[in-house]
Amino acid sequence: MSTTTVQTSAQVAEETPVTSSPRRVRGRDERGPLATTLTHGLLGVASLVAFFPVGWLIFLSLGPDKDDYLHPGGIWHKMTLDNYSFVLQHTGFWDWFRTTMIVVGGTTVIGLILASTTGYAVSRMRFPGYRKFMWLLLVTQMFPIAVLIVPMYQIMSRLGLIDSYLGLILVYCTTVVPYTAWLLKGYFDTIPFEIDEAGRVDGLSPFGTFGRLILPLAKPGLAVAAFYNFLTAFGEVAFASTFMLSDDKYTFAVGLQSFISEHDAQRNLMTATAVLIAIPVAVFFYLVQKNLVTGLTAGGTKG
Repeated sequence: MSTTTVQTSAQVAEETPVTSSPRRVRGRDERGPLATTLTHGLLGVASLVAFFPVGWLIFLSLGPDKDDYLHPGGIWHKMTLDNYSFVLQHTGFWDWFRTTMIVVGGTTVIGLILASTTGYAVSRMRFPGYRKFMWLLLVTQMFPIAVLIVPMYQIMSRLGLIDSYLGLILVYCTTVVPYTAWLLKGYFDTIPFEIDEAGRVDGLSPFGTFGRLILPLAKPGLAVAAFYNFLTAFGEVAFASTFMLSDDKYTFAVGLQSFISEHDAQRNLMTATAVLIAIPVAVFFYLVQKNLVTGLTAGGTKG
């Protein structure tokens, strides 16, 4: 090899830029370390804020004296489960539980049946005045409870439904059905109409199409409606305290009021009862949680 060839090769090597390994491009959904740390920090703070009232309620329920809530620091040295034992054995807790489950279960089931059939009919059928009908349902939500109690009481009294489970269930249905009918109507709108036509081709009646084809596809929306019905009936106080007169027919929400009177407040027993009351709600939420988020978002995509 000649000297000229060696010099030319050296010059080419000097002129050729040295290329480094390509930098990794971050994906659209990927976060940097700082963003990840901040996100997890904010989520942790939000979780603490959300859990604090529940944790504080549980903590106060462990204090044996009714005035421990005024000096919560002293609870650490005398924690006990006596409040729970007293509530379960010496109060009307189980009567309240029976009444609440009957009323809540009836409101959830009956309200869901009425709301789903109403929402489906308005979503699929074009009868005269169907738009005005849905607006009429919405108008019923404009009136406060204080305005509705007196006429409802008169109606229930004439029907002989005062101090009865059925009467309170029907009263609650007047509250939950209009809203859940609107909610389910929006969800049924997202289900293709071709599914109804396929059911008719297969010889299904309108009720058969609704029951066999539409309802299985509407589980997320039904879960949201059921959860709303459940919570509304579970925590309502005004109607329950007005229409249920017997002590053994109080719901949980009304039963809690019995721990506070004009001259006494048994807050230790009230907090223990509140913790026990939260258990059925947590169980029901666990059962419907899979479809809850989907149902909350899907109904708003098409109206």
